[in-house]
Amino acid sequence: MLKIGDTLPSFAVPNQHGVVVSSEQLKGNWVVLYFYPKDNTPGCTQESCDFRDSNGSLKKLGCTVLGVSKDSSKSHVGFISKHALPFDLLSDTDGKLCEIFGVWVEKSMYGKKYFGIERSTFLINPKGEVAHIWRKVSVKDHIADVIKILEAKV
Repeated sequence: MLKIGDTLPSFAVPNQHGVVVSSEQLKGNWVVLYFYPKDNTPGCTQESCDFRDSNGSLKKLGCTVLGVSKDSSKSHVGFISKHALPFDLLSDTDGKLCEIFGVWVEKSMYGKKYFGIERSTFLINPKGEVAHIWRKVSVKDHIADVIKILEAKV
């Protein structure tokens, strides 16, 4: 499992247009990499729209936002269009990126156990190192905390 100070693991996954985004391409900028369970579900929509609404503030701090779920690129295109998201969503259909970041976990709902994405956010510094981690994210006020931590680090 990744810890603060770890170097970003090597990865390459497609965005909503099928264009591969690699860990190497992220170096040189601050990056918010947020993992969410599923496109077009209430909590995930709220979280994505919160990042959308704060995208200008994040850009002013030199930060790029990328969302990640196991949804297909086609699903991401619809999600982005429906909610006017101004950033890329990465399609981790095989779950390898989720496993690298330790967000593919056993969950429980109404006594039923299943595996899914634990809502998590990683702040990556320009050197390609993990600068901050939020696990088991509660959507309410999350973006405010991300901005507060980012402002303290830049």
